[in-house]
Amino acid sequence: MLLVFIIVGVVPLYIFSYTLLNNYEEKALSNKYNQMQNQIIMLSNQMITTGYLTLADVPEIDSEVKRLAEFFQGRIVIVNNNLNIVEDTYGLYDSNKYLVSKEVIQCFEGNSSRVHDKENNYVVLTYPITHTTEEEKVIVGAVVMNSSTKDIQSILNGMEQRAIIFTLALAIFIVIFGIYFSMRLTKPLTDIVNSIDHLTEGFMEEGVSIKGYYEIERISDSFNKMINRMNKIESSRQEFVSNVSHELKTPITSIKVLAESLLMQEDAPVELYREFLVDISEEIERENKIINDLLSLVKLNKTSGDLNITSVNVNDLLEQILKRLGPIAKKQNIEIIYESFRPVMADVDEVKISLALTNLIENAIKYNVPDGWIRVSLNADHKYFYVKVADSGIGIPEDVQDLIFERFYRVDKARSRETGGTGLGLAITKSVVQMHRGAIKIYSQEGEGTTFNVRIPLNFIS
Repeated sequence: MLLVFIIVGVVPLYIFSYTLLNNYEEKALSNKYNQMQNQIIMLSNQMITTGYLTLADVPEIDSEVKRLAEFFQGRIVIVNNNLNIVEDTYGLYDSNKYLVSKEVIQCFEGNSSRVHDKENNYVVLTYPITHTTEEEKVIVGAVVMNSSTKDIQSILNGMEQRAIIFTLALAIFIVIFGIYFSMRLTKPLTDIVNSIDHLTEGFMEEGVSIKGYYEIERISDSFNKMINRMNKIESSRQEFVSNVSHELKTPITSIKVLAESLLMQEDAPVELYREFLVDISEEIERENKIINDLLSLVKLNKTSGDLNITSVNVNDLLEQILKRLGPIAKKQNIEIIYESFRPVMADVDEVKISLALTNLIENAIKYNVPDGWIRVSLNADHKYFYVKVADSGIGIPEDVQDLIFERFYRVDKARSRETGGTGLGLAITKSVVQMHRGAIKIYSQEGEGTTFNVRIPLNFIS
């Protein structure tokens, strides 16, 4: 960020300063050349009218030439059409000398020339002297005028110094501001990192509380939501371990008590043996159900590559499930209504889908009210098939609806224990649905019943 500030702040200023100085130099030199050219033109007119190029002895012209040379802090050399030097303000050449140079030759071809010597700080303008008549224009001589550019260079040096000072001042300000702003911006992030490190040490109950920018506060809030959810899941898991330990231990304890009671009675009648053995069998079945649910959940932890995909008639599958669960519903006088809107063939794992749908319908029976009802419907479109399981049961509180699909979670713990629930049924159902690239949603209101909507693709894509 500090680098960005420097690039955005200093680099454009440097480019602007460089462009400004170059433009000033070009403009100043252009003005210098224009002034020199204008003076040469006026001087040329005077020389033609007085015949100076042939006489070379006109005091007024000599004094004007010297004045211009002093004004431009340079040197003026005048040559005639024979390349003979007529005047040299430095007095280095007399009238017997000739000036032959590329620039002078170009003048007699009608072209002026400009030369800028940056190293020695002067410019040279070679300009033709033109005699204009009614018939034609004749070049009768040339003026070579040197002029010092020290004044321009002095101004440029002053401007460069100011630009450097201003750039350095701005750079220092940007660095200080960048450091301050970077620290201010990264401090909330550093606080979040410290809070996360604190959480990894086991202080999960404290959460993260960071005040700062809106986005930082959103990160803090989202992280706290995640921590709260993790705490709830961890709490439910710990509770499950306790419950499962109790559930697994209770049947074994009951079996042990029943067996010891029989062993203590040497002459116990056959009816008593039968009664105790029935109780032992029920406890073994209860133990077996808990173990099977745990094994099912472990198997579902594997990838979808373990699915045995076949083409299944979902209508027949639902009818088989309802037929199997019908006697359980009949015991509680619960009416099951099944609606099939169209024939549905889908590529699914029949065993796992059957397990998931069975769990939903069985839960609707277990957590229903006496003389209640269950409505199961099947529908499909060109891409998915939909199973809806609605009941008139006890419903699920809104504040725990996000947790019911978590493993080991049970809404009504006492009733779950009475019905043999382990808190794994809905976790198994959701795992099966997700393995088929589907989705499951719940709509429930406490005391008014629950509705589960399941959506599964007709064609499985791995």
